[in-house]
Amino acid sequence: MKKTINKYLPKVIGIRLNTLHLVKPQKAVKKAFYLFCTPRRGKVKPEQEDFLNGAKAKVITAEGIKLQTYHWQGSGKTILLIHGWESNTYRWKVLIEKLQAENYNIYAFDAPAHGYSEGNYIHVPLYTKCVEKIVQAYNPEIVIGHSIGGMTTVFHQHQFPNQNIKKLVLLGPPSELTSIMEDYQQILNLKPRVMKGLENKFYDQLGFKFEEFSIAKFAKEVKQPTLVIHDKYDKVAPVEASKSIQQNLQQSEFIETEGAGHSLNNDYIYSAIIQFLKK
Repeated sequence: MKKTINKYLPKVIGIRLNTLHLVKPQKAVKKAFYLFCTPRRGKVKPEQEDFLNGAKAKVITAEGIKLQTYHWQGSGKTILLIHGWESNTYRWKVLIEKLQAENYNIYAFDAPAHGYSEGNYIHVPLYTKCVEKIVQAYNPEIVIGHSIGGMTTVFHQHQFPNQNIKKLVLLGPPSELTSIMEDYQQILNLKPRVMKGLENKFYDQLGFKFEEFSIAKFAKEVKQPTLVIHDKYDKVAPVEASKSIQQNLQQSEFIETEGAGHSLNNDYIYSAIIQFLKK
């Protein structure tokens, strides 16, 4: 029964938005925008509490949102970890343990509306402003981002170029907002008129039309050596997204895995990341 409900719920939501748009277009577009930006999951689970609570650092406020940061102290280079959609800092647990063994100084934080952080929604421009606050506080030399965190890692360098950051690692990042919004439209079966209003909403609120927000395009400005890893069979973000990003980076390496999925959590990937950081 639950699977059936989950299957048809997006279409029901889409029908309601399409109908609402006929009578109250601005309200429908606003609902569609915040639905797109609102994660359903990502808060800390009971089995994640011990690992995260033991590493809690100061709470940093960005854009009026209190962000929970974490710190695993080491004498080596400072790393900032940026997690993805409907996740939290716990997703880095195994990689953190590997990095601790190499004595890196590790920071992470929960994104808005994720983990122990406040907030109700998230999008890349907001996430980027949060990252800048964390960067100002902790001055990392290395940034590692997964999924939307990878998108944010690139967009951060576009918005706030930082020469103190020496290396980047991007794990399974999407690239084109146009492609993402096409998927969103298909999932909800939204009418073109709703999508047109939604695009105008994006422009008014974030300053970008869909086709203008391209991580591959922003990657042209990234000067740091960057490792890009993406799985060939990723069902969340197509591997072509990472390939287009990697082709535009000034200094980059690309690893295509098979079977690691979108999470990209396995020992081979951890070893590749550490090897890249040591170069």
